[in-house]
Amino acid sequence: MGALDFSFLNWGVIQSFVLKGFLFSIQLTLIAMVGGIVLGTLLALMRLSGKPWLEIPAAAYVNTMRSIPLVMVILWFFLLIPKLLGQPLGAEVSAIITFTLFEAAYYSEIMRAGIQSVPRGQVYAGYAVGMTYSQTMQLVVLPQAFRNMLPVLLTQTIILFQDTSLVYAIGAYDLLKGFEVAGKNFNRPVETYLVAAVLYFVICFSLSMLVRRLQKKIAIIR
Repeated sequence: MGALDFSFLNWGVIQSFVLKGFLFSIQLTLIAMVGGIVLGTLLALMRLSGKPWLEIPAAAYVNTMRSIPLVMVILWFFLLIPKLLGQPLGAEVSAIITFTLFEAAYYSEIMRAGIQSVPRGQVYAGYAVGMTYSQTMQLVVLPQAFRNMLPVLLTQTIILFQDTSLVYAIGAYDLLKGFEVAGKNFNRPVETYLVAAVLYFVICFSLSMLVRRLQKKIAIIR
């Protein structure tokens, strides 16, 4: 440990190399979270619709995505989509699309469990007052499902933030890439990777504590 030197890490270095990557990691996490929850909810409703022409494609999509390593999906989208479109998308745009589509499979399973956790009597009550299936889901079931699954959704988002470091495989400039570039410029890769690990730990551990507190509040409301 005596050979380590962190003196080069000051605000100027953070601002020049790390801040840009940190902002992209946050942006990627938020966009993939919102897009993944929206698409995941649609997939969950398709799987619970009872209609084979909706259920089978949704189940195939979810099971396929959940069975493939994320880094492989990232590479696939980065290499294949430009060939299909005939023009490059760029590493950042490709990462956003990939994470949104990939995380939708995981959010879908969370939402499906949340919807199934709502008592069936709530659905029948909605039908009894003249609501359609879509109205019952939108006004009765989904609000309760979101509340039930909110801690799990946020936990998955924390995992999503950790997974953003995998965009290094396509050269996107994320938080880890920022530390890597700083380490190469100052010839201190060990120090920068250590600081990156500590920063990831602090962020994720702090968010986990907030999720735990939220979970307790939701339990009290119930």
